[in-house]
Amino acid sequence: MGLFNNIKFFVLCHGMLQLAQLLVSGYLKGSISTIERRYGLSSQKSGVLASFNEVGNTVLIVFVSYFGSRVHRPKCIGIGAIIASMAAFLIALPHFISGKYEYTDQTGSTTEHVSGLCQAGSNRQATYSNQTCSEIKSHANNAVFPILLLGQLLLGIGGVPIQPFGISYIDDYANKKNSPFYLGILFALTVIGPALGYLLGSLLLRFYVDFDTMSPAEIVLDRTDPRWVGAWWLGFLLAGTLLFLTSLPYLFFPRSMITEETVEATAESGAEKLKEKEEAVSDTTHGLSLIQFLKKFPQIMLRTLRNPIYLLVVLAQVNLAAMVAGLATFMPKYIERQFAQTASFSNMMIGGLSIPSAMLGIMAGGMILRRFNLSVKASAILCSSAVLLAITFALPLLFLGCPTQNIADINPANSESFFKQKNCSLMCSCSDESFNPVCGSDGVEFRSPCHAGCKTRIEKLEPPESNQPSTTIQNYTDCACVGPGGSQGYAVPGTCGNMCSHLLIPFMVLSSLTCFLASLSQTPSFMMILRTVTPEDKSFALGIQFMLFRVLAFLPAPVLYGSAIDSTCILWGKKCNKNTSCQYYDLDFFRQRFLGLQIFFVFGGLVFFFLSFLVLKRADSAERTKSEQKKSSATSEKQEKKKFLI
Repeated sequence: MGLFNNIKFFVLCHGMLQLAQLLVSGYLKGSISTIERRYGLSSQKSGVLASFNEVGNTVLIVFVSYFGSRVHRPKCIGIGAIIASMAAFLIALPHFISGKYEYTDQTGSTTEHVSGLCQAGSNRQATYSNQTCSEIKSHANNAVFPILLLGQLLLGIGGVPIQPFGISYIDDYANKKNSPFYLGILFALTVIGPALGYLLGSLLLRFYVDFDTMSPAEIVLDRTDPRWVGAWWLGFLLAGTLLFLTSLPYLFFPRSMITEETVEATAESGAEKLKEKEEAVSDTTHGLSLIQFLKKFPQIMLRTLRNPIYLLVVLAQVNLAAMVAGLATFMPKYIERQFAQTASFSNMMIGGLSIPSAMLGIMAGGMILRRFNLSVKASAILCSSAVLLAITFALPLLFLGCPTQNIADINPANSESFFKQKNCSLMCSCSDESFNPVCGSDGVEFRSPCHAGCKTRIEKLEPPESNQPSTTIQNYTDCACVGPGGSQGYAVPGTCGNMCSHLLIPFMVLSSLTCFLASLSQTPSFMMILRTVTPEDKSFALGIQFMLFRVLAFLPAPVLYGSAIDSTCILWGKKCNKNTSCQYYDLDFFRQRFLGLQIFFVFGGLVFFFLSFLVLKRADSAERTKSEQKKSSATSEKQEKKKFLI
């Protein structure tokens, strides 16, 4: 098959496969806040979930290093992708086994005691809570988190061979002049994958989580309601199907192909050059058995890490990867909370603005590298300059944010209002587990109508759909805890917001510029690695690089970011007397700790890129001095010979 012997077609297929693979990853990260809300997870648990696909990846990357030049790389990539597609279907499974989404203070009640309102002396809320406890403790719900973790583990295992084998295969059989351009295209295409994942999330999270089993009339929550949960599971079914389809062409690519330099040559000379190429890229560990390789692995790794440029560039990339891993997982949640936006809108901002900016940066880096044919030293200067500019644009983000809104009993404006609100809600026998935010006429937010002391609600009858009439709540009245007027106060459904959504556009512009500038270093830094390791160590060096990415960045970063976010929580949700997901955050601490970690990691990347430049500069100076000494020595020898002859 001529088509499958073309490296350009392989680059296209590999770009499409990584796009599909990262579509799953991007969709998961875009849905993380929704999954949190649906299953009551903390941000730290979400971070564990987001990073768990790296566990299997990290363990198996050693074997990728060993088998790099011993196996049929395209077939390994295809089989891995099929496993990853099955994992995507497994991640969607909890939706089908956990029953319908239940939330507190449901408004469709037709019982005598209207749900969520102040009922002085009533024990109704406690009864409601006890009823839901029997449901939440069911076997199906207990299995949800392990199933999600297993799906992520398999997704990581399936993805092990995809990038290392793909990059080394392209670099082996592409023209050396075209290789940076191909890798630039490849990296750019892989950035589109997460972008499409976020955009897919933006689309699908507009649908209610149980739309497949409920009629439109039964869905009473609005998308702007903080309890809203979108159809997070649907994207995994779509992305898993696409991943399976893009894995199939890899079963037809050859183990090795003629390089681009020999495409125009005759069949004989092409075969000879192919043989030479295979000999040139053979691994130094080719003669070792697997047991011998595992015994020698630490020694070989230390030898690889003794290359100072390789080590410094990888550490710089690790810092930037840690920043990306944390931001990709929690930036949609940050926008949701900081600027009072829906999950759907936050995903659209990330997928439609931030990630395309990163893609342009990667492409621009590849084009600069190819246009000016930069040396390793010049690449280090480019990387350092780009990351320094990224820090410059990232610092103002610390000051673009919103204060925490005035929340009764939690973040009151003054101590007098705190005691008044506390006493009011105590009279109503409100459950600590209820969460149905309302905004009082005095601008104070309450976590439920009960906590606002509201005794009446005014409803509006909607036209019947599917022979079932529905109602929406316009507002709550007779709210004893709202305003100076006591029972004259009223409240409307939903949060009060923080009145600073106008800062969202400046934030997104600066954030996108930061992404663009930091991404300029992606392709030059990869080429620095490929050009500073010996050809026979290339596959192994890439394997070590991706292992360090996982161990030092992709595994710990989401958990670190999640823990930092959890530390800013001022009210945890409760179910059956156990904490679930956070309901309110201190937004100032949230902003400072979340973005502070971003700046810390970018600064770390700058330090290591700059150190690599200094090492290269010193090496150049030493080589120049050595050359001058040789020249001077040769001149002295000539002069001595002349004297001798005279």
